[in-house]
Amino acid sequence: MSTLVKKPVIIYAESTPNPSSMKFVANQLMVNDGATAQYLSKSETKGSPLAAQLFEFPFVKAVFMASNFVTVTKIDAVLWEDITLELRDFIRIYISEGKEIITELPTQEVAIDNTFTTTKEVFTEHKAPTSEIEVKIVEILEQYIRPAVEGDGGSITFKNYDKGVVTVQLRGACSGCPSSTVTLKAGIEGLLKRMIPEVTEVVSEAV
Repeated sequence: MSTLVKKPVIIYAESTPNPSSMKFVANQLMVNDGATAQYLSKSETKGSPLAAQLFEFPFVKAVFMASNFVTVTKIDAVLWEDITLELRDFIRIYISEGKEIITELPTQEVAIDNTFTTTKEVFTEHKAPTSEIEVKIVEILEQYIRPAVEGDGGSITFKNYDKGVVTVQLRGACSGCPSSTVTLKAGIEGLLKRMIPEVTEVVSEAV
């Protein structure tokens, strides 16, 4: 007779380019693949019991979740060396106890048809690509840029394309990061310009 052994939850902390944000990575999926959720205050956490609990820590300023990680942004008055272990253990125990992480995604995360059947629907949020150029932009962001941004504890979302200007939204650790402008211009803009001659500039929309 075989016994099913429950996989232990492992959480490790990973620094991000944003000194105010830390990425806590789990060895299991936390959010449905392709979906993301950002909470900038406790009042926004109605659909996420985990985010609500994290905001009980007085030093938590923002929470972002995607795939198998949660990015926590702290206030400047505390140091990561004083709180990282506490947050890591809290998240590990929370998941180990089988508690709900997200029961309902924030309104701004819901795709236009209220489903999350494809990554593209979530990635583009309410703005689905309507032209050949927009389709190419979304494909490049999805294939080349989004994995790297998520690796840094954030996300990038296509918002609009108009007369050569691509508008995106950076969230999670990438929002407010001192190096985000360099990433946007040298990285994202440079790649899109090389691959799509019609693109002249990439700008970021404030969250």
